[in-house]
Amino acid sequence: MESTLCRNIIDNVSRVIVGKRDTIELLLVALLGDGHVLLEDVPGLGKTLMAKSLARSTGGTYKRVQFTPDLLPADITGFNVYNQKTAKFVFQPGPVITNILLADEINRTIPRTQASLLESMEERQVTVDGQTFPLPHPFFVMATQNPIELEGTFPLPEAQLDRFLLKIHIGYPERNEEISILERFQEESPLLELEAVTNPPQIADLQQARKRIRISPPVREYIADIVRATRHSESLRYGASPRGSLGLMRTGQALALLRGRDYVLPDDIKHLAHPVLAHRLILTEEERLRGGTAERFLQEIIAQIPVPAPTD
Repeated sequence: MESTLCRNIIDNVSRVIVGKRDTIELLLVALLGDGHVLLEDVPGLGKTLMAKSLARSTGGTYKRVQFTPDLLPADITGFNVYNQKTAKFVFQPGPVITNILLADEINRTIPRTQASLLESMEERQVTVDGQTFPLPHPFFVMATQNPIELEGTFPLPEAQLDRFLLKIHIGYPERNEEISILERFQEESPLLELEAVTNPPQIADLQQARKRIRISPPVREYIADIVRATRHSESLRYGASPRGSLGLMRTGQALALLRGRDYVLPDDIKHLAHPVLAHRLILTEEERLRGGTAERFLQEIIAQIPVPAPTD
């Protein structure tokens, strides 16, 4: 039943987004894993459209924030306004009070404003003038950044990068996919006719079902071996933290649920290792100058670690 609902969500988003089923699947994995996603790619590949389509498909509320250098934390979290009639301060919620938040070009705002998202992403709450307000459940942040324009940007610090469960690259469409995009959007956007196939309470139930997916001791050991190997590589200055281990476990459970299994396979972990771990690794200065990438070293690490025999 859960896997059928997951497929319905993916199929529904795919009515708008052409040829990116794997990316949509990863977005849903992050949502079921109760995490957040950083989308890094050039403009025009449908990041905003993907977020809107997912929000409509899940029946949740959706807000978008365009990050700019003059954006303030209160522009995200909200602020108190004095009501002269009641002689009291009234909280005006910010866009973070939503189910799905698109943080567009998050690296274009100052670190102070970037950090204002940390409490919301980790604690699922905002604090304004000493008052704490819970966020809706589920709460899912999709942040985007453009890797080709560095002037006037503020790179995300490692502490905030680590808060993202997955980092995803969308990539250009294939030729036949681009032709399908032209056909599909010739008259009007299919997003206008997209209807919800589920609702936030059902998404919350899926998140609870994900926690019941079994992970055998060999698979847990496999996760630990991969993460620990990143800490002992001579090419990496810093490896993944235990948050990376937990991320692999949660996303592995979510992928198993999505594919109709009640147990995690080693192949699930291998499939998810790059989007979960690569952005948490920091190269040494020497390797960075040589043109090395965290993705390449992670691939070498995974190739060296024995894969446990699958169990059910």
